[in-house]
Amino acid sequence: MHIITPDWPAPEPVKTLVTCRQGGVSQAGYASFNLAQHVADDEALVEANRQQLIQQAKLPSQPVWLNQVHGINAIDISDVNGTAVPQADASIARNQHSVCAVMTADCLPVLLCKADGSAVAAVHAGWRGLLSGVIENTVSQLGEAERVLAWLGPAIGPGQFEVGFEVKQAFTDKKSVMQQAFQQVDRTHYLADLYALARMTLLHCGVKRMYGGEHCTYNQPNQFYSYRRDAVTGRMASLIWLQS
Repeated sequence: MHIITPDWPAPEPVKTLVTCRQGGVSQAGYASFNLAQHVADDEALVEANRQQLIQQAKLPSQPVWLNQVHGINAIDISDVNGTAVPQADASIARNQHSVCAVMTADCLPVLLCKADGSAVAAVHAGWRGLLSGVIENTVSQLGEAERVLAWLGPAIGPGQFEVGFEVKQAFTDKKSVMQQAFQQVDRTHYLADLYALARMTLLHCGVKRMYGGEHCTYNQPNQFYSYRRDAVTGRMASLIWLQS
C-alpha cells in the first residue's frame, strides 16, 4: 500500500493519509488499490483492499464511506448507524477514532481540521460540489472558520481540466473573482483550476490557513487514478480522524 501523508501543521490528535493506486489486488483498469465499490470492480477485491487499508494504516475503526453525489450534504459521522452508506459529499467527526473518508479520481479531496484538534472533516469537491457550496456548508458546520486549517489533496491539475463556457460562467456568476481560475483554450472552452477555486472559496469562508494542492492526478498515472484520463478506473481515498 502506497500512501501520501499530508504536510500541514495540524494539531497532534489529527491523523491523515491519502492512498495511491499501487499496492492492492484489483485488476485491469482498477489496478491495484481501488477502494470504491461503485465502479464495477470485483467487490471481493475491493473489500480486500479496504481491509488492507485498515490493517496497514492501523486505523482505529472502519472508515465511514459515503455515497458521493456531487452535492453539498455534510454529515456528522457520529449520527451514522448500522451498515447503510450515507448519501453525502462531506463528513465531520468530533469524536476520537471516527474515520472520515472521501474517494476521488480527479475531483478534489479537501481535509479540514480545527486548530485545537476538536473536529475534523473530509470533503469531496468536484467542480459541481465546489459550485454548489460543499466547502461552505462543511466549514459552516465546523464553525470558527478562522480556526480551521485546510489541506488540498490530489486532483486533476489546471493544465488538464478542460471545461465548457457554461462552467466558467457559472463560477463567475457565483463570484466574479473566480474568473481568475480559468484560462481560455478557444471560444467555448477553458482550463479550470480546481485548486484555485477551492482556495478562493475557503478564503471567502474565512479559512486562511491552506496547504497542499501540488499534485495532478491526470499527469501522474503511476501514482493516481484519473477518470478523465482513463474512464474505467478506481478511486483513491483521503482519510482524516482524531486519535489520542
